[in-house]
Amino acid sequence: MSKKTVVDNKKPVVTRPAAHPSKAPTSHQRTATADAAPLAESAKPTAAEAAPAVASAEPTVADATPIAVEPEPEPVPATPAIQAVADGRKRVIIEGVVPEIDGGRFPIKRTVGDTVLVEADVFTDGHDALSCVLQHRRVGESHWQEVPMRSLVNDRWRGEFQVLDLGRHEYTVTAWVDAFKSWRHDLERWVQAEDIALSLRSGAELARKASRRAQGEDAKWLAKRAEDLAGSQDLEYRRQLGLDEEFARHMMRNADRSLALSYDKALGVVVDDERARFSSWYEMFPRSCAAAPGKHGTFKDCEAWLPRLAAMGFDVLYFPPIHPIGRVNRKGKNNTLTPMLDDVGSPWAIGAAEGGHKDILPELGTLDDFRQLVSKAKEHGIEIAMDIALQCAPDHPYVRQHPDWFRWRPDGTVQYAENPPKKYQDIYPFNFETADWQALWIEIKSIFEFWVQQGVRIFRVDNPHTKPFAMWEWLIADIKKTTPNAIFLAEAFTRPKVMHRLAKLGYSQSYTYYAWRNSKWELGEYLTEVCQGPGREYFRPNFWPNTPDILTEALQHGGKAMFMSRLVMAATMTANYGIYGPAFEMMEHLAVKPGSEEYLDSEKYQLRYRSFQDLEGPNSLHAFIALVNRIRKRNPALQSDWNLRLHQVDNEQIICYSKATANRANVILVVVNLDPNYTQAGCTQLDLEALGVDPNQPYQVHDLLTGAHYVWHGPRNYVELNPHRIPAHVFRIRHNLSADCDFDPFGG
Repeated sequence: MSKKTVVDNKKPVVTRPAAHPSKAPTSHQRTATADAAPLAESAKPTAAEAAPAVASAEPTVADATPIAVEPEPEPVPATPAIQAVADGRKRVIIEGVVPEIDGGRFPIKRTVGDTVLVEADVFTDGHDALSCVLQHRRVGESHWQEVPMRSLVNDRWRGEFQVLDLGRHEYTVTAWVDAFKSWRHDLERWVQAEDIALSLRSGAELARKASRRAQGEDAKWLAKRAEDLAGSQDLEYRRQLGLDEEFARHMMRNADRSLALSYDKALGVVVDDERARFSSWYEMFPRSCAAAPGKHGTFKDCEAWLPRLAAMGFDVLYFPPIHPIGRVNRKGKNNTLTPMLDDVGSPWAIGAAEGGHKDILPELGTLDDFRQLVSKAKEHGIEIAMDIALQCAPDHPYVRQHPDWFRWRPDGTVQYAENPPKKYQDIYPFNFETADWQALWIEIKSIFEFWVQQGVRIFRVDNPHTKPFAMWEWLIADIKKTTPNAIFLAEAFTRPKVMHRLAKLGYSQSYTYYAWRNSKWELGEYLTEVCQGPGREYFRPNFWPNTPDILTEALQHGGKAMFMSRLVMAATMTANYGIYGPAFEMMEHLAVKPGSEEYLDSEKYQLRYRSFQDLEGPNSLHAFIALVNRIRKRNPALQSDWNLRLHQVDNEQIICYSKATANRANVILVVVNLDPNYTQAGCTQLDLEALGVDPNQPYQVHDLLTGAHYVWHGPRNYVELNPHRIPAHVFRIRHNLSADCDFDPFGG
């Protein structure tokens, strides 16, 4: 304990002068992890330094009254508030960093070659100039790469970097008070010769210090510049040396960062393969791909489909589960509970005597046959996507080997899947609250690892929202450590927050509500959310107009025009889209009963033979689908989600939107009639700036669906669409009318 000072109350007491306020540490909110350490002993203020300044009302030496001064008290420890400041000289504040997901809890998503644009609020007290850099690296690397950030307005700074490698990257923002920038700013403004001369002496000292930090040629160059600034040559000449851009570059490379401060966290970026950003999916049941009616299809039969799917422009072929199908409680045609002997059951009722999730349904072929199909598909530019459904048929080996992985009812039976009033007697869900949950998680991960070893890297996961979030975060991260190009599609038609959580924790793409967004307002609101909202940093929408589970009322009653318009919108609104292929090609639209979205004679429960002749005949959309996919692949504007812009049309039955590359070299304008029955017309009110169009010049719109060309002027132009001919325009904007003699029919 320090000694108490004893003072004679009759005598005035002198309070020792406090340290100058500019020398006292200031307490401010910590913004960098590095600043969390306590003050070093040598940096702690004394009690006197910590005390506030006192008005000078004390007696002076000239006072007649004697002054009694006790010995100086022992220093007292710094207050906790000051101890929390690692170095009070670090005055920069960094906040408002974007993109940042949930305070840095989750990474953003990009694909190889993308640019990550980062902004932050960076400022300090007073008027000193700042320097700010954006730092980035692959996770695990020790060295940061960096690019300078540029000041915008209102203390906002921006920088960007490109990600060139698959895997996990990280970035942060670092800034410091830049004495050289402040000096240079003042040097430009001094007028009096004595002020300029003194400033040049200060600049010379800054250059000398920088030369001591620098190495090699930079050190020599800066030392010479210091001599020149302090020399005897003409004052204005030396001032120009101080303002020289080359001098500024040398000083920036060798800046004094001893008081630099970094943002308090490194923010993550998951960099995926390009197919995570742009893909065209075709779903089909391999068991329905036989070359003749009445036969069970095989992987060998599927090989014959590859050339036509490649010609149609699809690059992902997605199979429902290909594993042994349970026999206990097997479902019959149209989901009946009384199957016939020849009924094949639902592929989602996984597991039987022949095996489970790591085995092949014998009727489809062997594991070698599957590997060959995967290889053949890649030769055609197609990748096989597998459906992973984490559930079991009653006769799955897991039920016998791990009974504690399932819920047991009081009557001694296993709880089957239910979604009242629906019952799924042929499916047992896992009990993720089992005491043996760790072994269950490990086994589930091993399922994905097994199929990765067979050449599969794209997984469509069935109902992931009914499994623990923590498991998915761990599993996906672990898989991507060894297979960074793995892609996970979440089949989660559920609440928005749940869908977004799955995307944050690792799912590459997600199914969406697109199938049920029909009106112009519904579509516009949804597109604004998924393409322009904050979720776009991690949520990649995949638009499907139909699935084996979803035959919407619009498709049931809208006829060919509805199938065409829904296809065009799915394929041009988002960069990832898919169709339940054969059913969509043939425009199958009969539901099992009124009010249901289930297909009549659904392939989920039976074989459905379709010949190539029918699939490519006059009652098929085969050629139209192929055309739309060619347009997608030849126009890079359609290969991103972020660039979608809505445009006004004075008709609620017509929606209009555009996509453009950043340099406006490729601009696509889409106009769709949402009414499948009647011709609709209206006038557009286009955002010409978004289209890269000069408002004072005419421009050409080339319809890539029909080949027609029109010359338009300004934002307001007439459109008319007869759904019985074609319900949409997909225009390529041509800014140079003289180039109309040299055009690609698909806009390439």
